[in-house]
Amino acid sequence: MSHLPELTPDERSRYEWQLWVRDFGEEGQRRLKQATVLVSRIGGVGGSAAMQLAAAGIGRLILAHAGNVRLNDLNRQLLMTTDWIGKPRVESASRRLHDLNPHVEIETIAENINDSNAAELVSRCDVAVSAAPLFAERLLMNREAVRQRKPLVDSAMYELEGRLTTIIPGRSPCLSCLYPEPPPNWKREFPVFSAVSSAVGSLAAMEVIKLIAGIGEPLTGRLLTFDLRDMSFRTVPIARQLDCPVCSALSP
Repeated sequence: MSHLPELTPDERSRYEWQLWVRDFGEEGQRRLKQATVLVSRIGGVGGSAAMQLAAAGIGRLILAHAGNVRLNDLNRQLLMTTDWIGKPRVESASRRLHDLNPHVEIETIAENINDSNAAELVSRCDVAVSAAPLFAERLLMNREAVRQRKPLVDSAMYELEGRLTTIIPGRSPCLSCLYPEPPPNWKREFPVFSAVSSAVGSLAAMEVIKLIAGIGEPLTGRLLTFDLRDMSFRTVPIARQLDCPVCSALSP
């Protein structure tokens, strides 16, 4: 554990209650402090994931999201504020997260994931969170995560439903195993309550924490789905596809 960064007295006090979590402790906290997490889109789902990761003490967050804050973002994008309408989303997010936890280093990229930046951004993180509303971005993140053997947490929601899976390249199915092509009914804009997107984002953050700290059992090979209309939750097993063009050639 000597190679892990030390905790300051302020950090020990700040994280005291989570240091009591079984199998986590100081070593787990120091692992979080050492880690870098990339979050692709910081809207309702990704913004909630980033907030939970900052609160938990992730050492560095890379936030990628283009565009300015709009009034109709504010029912769900909890890192955005009314006084920041018309200004870059990533700047609002950075300001809010720094206010929450000044120990976390925040790097902002005022771009969405695309062919020209995906490889470089994924190369700079230990774990990535995919929360983009466009499925092409999700598949691009998946491709790069698999190519670079970086764990990826894919998180999505629609109306009162949520979905989540964790991809460990070579050990689990990738997103392309589950979705060889973008779903035909996937829409850029969709009905959403903040409570639903925040629930998915919080679950995604917990998956990241588990991966980095080495606690619990991640959602590899399983898809978590829930419907908050009736509070039903289930996990569905998913398998690697032998003909997957993204991950089939990868060995553990």
